[in-house]
Amino acid sequence: MFFTSPLFRTLDSLYSRLVNLLNHGQSVLLLAMRLYWGWQFFQTGKGKLINFDRTVAFFTSLNIPLPAVNAALAGTTECLGGLLLIIGLGSRLISLQLAVVMVVAYLTADAEALGNIFTKPDDFTAASPFLFLLTALIVAFFGAGKWSADEILGRFVAKRKAQ
Repeated sequence: MFFTSPLFRTLDSLYSRLVNLLNHGQSVLLLAMRLYWGWQFFQTGKGKLINFDRTVAFFTSLNIPLPAVNAALAGTTECLGGLLLIIGLGSRLISLQLAVVMVVAYLTADAEALGNIFTKPDDFTAASPFLFLLTALIVAFFGAGKWSADEILGRFVAKRKAQ
């Protein structure tokens, strides 16, 4: 009886409209995240590469093996990965690589914050890698959105396969 009432139908209709509106907003949110955090990744990676000796010294102080190789890998991944995020090309693959770099950052530079994830969650979320990691994981799991090179290439490939 309740499910057929006018009140229920009205609430159901309003909820459906809200869900539809939020679904349309997904690509806007993903675009905003990709643009902002892609630029941040690019800037951070560029900083590592421009100040390579300082980055190597920092990695050495964290006891990261092969600090020069890892500094070059991290800087290049962040720099190029950030640019790829901005345009939305290879977004899921690059996001996974960026997530790995951020996990390594937690394990080394922010190990204490990582260790306190359950006892002091504010320390974990305040650590530098947190929003970078969150963005990388969101893009990895949800894709780049409708306004991305991935979407354009996907449509092109689908069109070619249909011919």
